[in-house]
Amino acid sequence: MSSTTNAAGSSACWFVGATYGGTDDQTARFVNEGIWENGYEDRYLDRVKSVQPGDRIAIKSSYTRKYGLPFDNRGLAVAVMAIKAVGTVTGNPGDGRKLQVAWQPQESPREWYFFTSRITVWRVLPGDWKTDALIDFTFNGTPQDIDRFRNAPFWRERYGDRAPDTHRFEWTHFYEAVADKLLSFRNRRDELLAGIHDIASRVDGLSILQDQFADGSAGPMRDICPFTVMGFFNRGTTLENRRAIARELASLLGVSEPVPASFDGIPILNNQRSWFFGYHATRQHDDIDALWRVFEKAIAFSESEDDADARGAFIAAFDDAVQRHGVGWNLSMGLYWIRPWNFPTLDSQSRIYITKKLRISIGMHGPKGRSNAMDYLAVLDALEARFQEDAYPVHSFPELSLAAWLHKDKPSTVAAGASDGDTPDDGDDVIPDTAIIAPPIEPYSLESILNDGCFIPRHKLERILERLRTKKNLILQGPPGTGKTWLARRLAFALMGQRDEGKVRAVQFHPNLSYEDFIRGWRPSGDGRLTLVDGPFMEMIRAAENDPTASHVVVIEEINRGNPAQVFGEMLTLLEADKRTPTEALELSYRRDEDERVFIPANLYVIGTMNIADRSLALVDLALRRRFAFIDLEPALGKPWHDWMQARCGIDPATVSDIENRLTVLNDAIATDAGLGPQFRIGHSYVTPPQGVQISDAREWFRQVVETEIGPLLDEYWFDALERAREARNRLLEGF
Repeated sequence: MSSTTNAAGSSACWFVGATYGGTDDQTARFVNEGIWENGYEDRYLDRVKSVQPGDRIAIKSSYTRKYGLPFDNRGLAVAVMAIKAVGTVTGNPGDGRKLQVAWQPQESPREWYFFTSRITVWRVLPGDWKTDALIDFTFNGTPQDIDRFRNAPFWRERYGDRAPDTHRFEWTHFYEAVADKLLSFRNRRDELLAGIHDIASRVDGLSILQDQFADGSAGPMRDICPFTVMGFFNRGTTLENRRAIARELASLLGVSEPVPASFDGIPILNNQRSWFFGYHATRQHDDIDALWRVFEKAIAFSESEDDADARGAFIAAFDDAVQRHGVGWNLSMGLYWIRPWNFPTLDSQSRIYITKKLRISIGMHGPKGRSNAMDYLAVLDALEARFQEDAYPVHSFPELSLAAWLHKDKPSTVAAGASDGDTPDDGDDVIPDTAIIAPPIEPYSLESILNDGCFIPRHKLERILERLRTKKNLILQGPPGTGKTWLARRLAFALMGQRDEGKVRAVQFHPNLSYEDFIRGWRPSGDGRLTLVDGPFMEMIRAAENDPTASHVVVIEEINRGNPAQVFGEMLTLLEADKRTPTEALELSYRRDEDERVFIPANLYVIGTMNIADRSLALVDLALRRRFAFIDLEPALGKPWHDWMQARCGIDPATVSDIENRLTVLNDAIATDAGLGPQFRIGHSYVTPPQGVQISDAREWFRQVVETEIGPLLDEYWFDALERAREARNRLLEGF
């Protein structure tokens, strides 16, 4: 490769390490010699080969720190990346081992927080606000907007500006502190066990310390692993017992963090499998040592600067431990306990949520069809990448674990606390890994809708919710961009009084949707035969029947795109509020038996959305109209919208007012147009950034919205007078 600088440059920036494989820091040598070297012969070669002359490069050092930070980190470890040198690549010989670099003088390292990487060769591309900020900080000297990073979804729960009483995962401090102290007992297990046996003599809930030996005798356990110790207060027992055991263990270990007041969303062991190893009579001599080893390597990996070496050590320890008898899926749960912000739990409920809700596959190439280390880390890496997305359902491993317990699909397992007679040697495929615990309730109200960014007055929201309660069926209709689908889901949560995704089912109507798709119909099965399968509406009817004390909601998007008589069939009659009783039950078109009759339970509600500006649709069927309450939504560009744009999106008041005035003028023209009318106005969603998105250049953002979203919509409105559409677009941007 030529050593001359690429005149056109490259958008890639490289953040590289200068210590690897236990070497001393090579920064000074690299700067003096005008080079950078890859210290590995078998790693990162392809990445280094891809570096182009003209690319910018920085030497970085990644670590964590708890003290001396320029913001309140609440005593938590913070990811830090020190920028020690910056320069421009001048040549790449193409061997994957060395680069020529024109380094710039730098007096001392500059620290960057939160958005870091332990990868020795990290390629960073501009285009995302986080990467843009990192590049500007590193190469242009722009200060980091620490507050923006603290309050981004991935870091907000730990470091953001939330009231202390709203922090959901305070328990993580205690768990990490217990793990840290346990590590010091790796070679003092006799002392640890003596303390545990003493606790068991004084506290209920620890009748699980009897081991079985090769000579057939039984007695107190003589060795223990750190995960089993933490499992003592993570079993299917009462909250009081769990807190009492945790308190005693904290005293034994010297942990000063307060014991959690609750353990919501934390997976717990099944009482019939709460050891991570087998009985002495059957386990290998080093089974417990293997668990201590993966415990140590996991903590080191979570805190290490060198991703490659620490990751490799963790992989080896994980694969060694996971093949040991009695470990199974519990290992991932133990890793989650010791470092809940760094490792996911793959307990049975979390696996369901990850695969079914998040659509992330879990590899199972390990023993007995479970995950090996590479499978586990693939899930970890995929999730961490998704956590950075503002609109992703969850943004951290604790939030994922909590969401998993709120998810509607529950695994078939032994009930919590089913047995205190632990059997560490029961077959791995017989005893389920975790116990079911009641999911915590996340309250949701009309106030929550407003806090989420609804610009409808509270009194109108109250009337809408009341109509849903009494009519049972509601349709939100309005111009494009008025937030119909957004509001539908939140009305469902407010109706339930809690955010529970498992009780809401969203369905999209379209012209080809049939009764067989929505209610029930015949489907081919794996053996080539036809099977009678319930559609989403029947599934929600059954769910509501089985849970009569809770409200369930079906959200039908674009309900007017389907043929109501065809899709609902006899259910159209049953939708009426006064027919929600067994006495009104009717036969279905496809019955499972001759006596089957179906009615819609009173606790099942239907919310539809309808875009009244869609000229391709016929008028709504009168039978459907009679059974639904219709709510008109309007473009909402008033004071609540103003306040939201300024406080949540960082747009200055003058620009917000300018955008509102321009859109109002356009909407007035649309409303008075004889060929259009008020139903074709442009809704506020078009000019409202997604929640959590900060706009660095509001005027450029608005121009892009007009060019790529509003403009094409105007072309559709005035498809037979495109000159008028062009004029309307130009007026939106004139002088802006």
